[in-house]
Amino acid sequence: MTILKRLYSIYAFLIFMLTFLFLLPLFLVCIWVPNWEKYGRKINQFWANLFFFLILMPIKVEGKENIKPGQPYIFAANHFSYLDIAMMGFIPGDVVYVGKSSIRKVPLFGYYFKKLHIAVNRSSIKSRSEVLVRAKNAISKGSSIVIFPEGGITTGMPPHMNMFKDGAFSLAIDKQIPLIPVTLSFNHLILPDDGKLLLNFKKGKIVIHPPIQTIGLTVKDLPSIKNKSYYTIQDQLWKDNNLLDSEKTIIQTL
Repeated sequence: MTILKRLYSIYAFLIFMLTFLFLLPLFLVCIWVPNWEKYGRKINQFWANLFFFLILMPIKVEGKENIKPGQPYIFAANHFSYLDIAMMGFIPGDVVYVGKSSIRKVPLFGYYFKKLHIAVNRSSIKSRSEVLVRAKNAISKGSSIVIFPEGGITTGMPPHMNMFKDGAFSLAIDKQIPLIPVTLSFNHLILPDDGKLLLNFKKGKIVIHPPIQTIGLTVKDLPSIKNKSYYTIQDQLWKDNNLLDSEKTIIQTL
């Protein structure tokens, strides 16, 4: 069984690299032509669909009706796996990702990511400030933002999440746009963060929850919408993974 998983993982990695290299000229055109970044992010979505199709992994998406065309959102999702960013490519609309700065060190992929999306060094106050400015600019142009509010893959106990950081919710309130919680139900089972990089064949699932409105809210309301988002996602994770009440745990982040 391990041999089959390894072969499947190698196949998936090769498909990821080959499809990226195949699409790279289109990404570069969208990067180099002024104001074409949104078309590059459209190619992102095509790439996600193509990748999962070629590795024969079906992805079930629930709640697309909760997204209104032309409306920018903050999408806040749980983060258990390196597969999460790729799977968020199923989110419709022009979507900008906020990812960790180490992505920029990856040859070619890092260049593509920093030009079409936003990389942040969470240990740098200056970097975090720059991210907020870039995210606000993207929203002003009509783009949505994807943020993983746990601050990275930080929990060692999926499907239990760490508590959320404030950034996504502060941004939603500041720009007065809706925030949509997103549950990635099984990525911790498909590609666990255990250092083995073994891909398991299992149907993926994305749940796009109803938007949380922020019009008229202020920073005083931040804890309320943060907690609502957290429990919306966590309850869905527990439900989809069939956890008993005795197995449910809230992990506090220091």
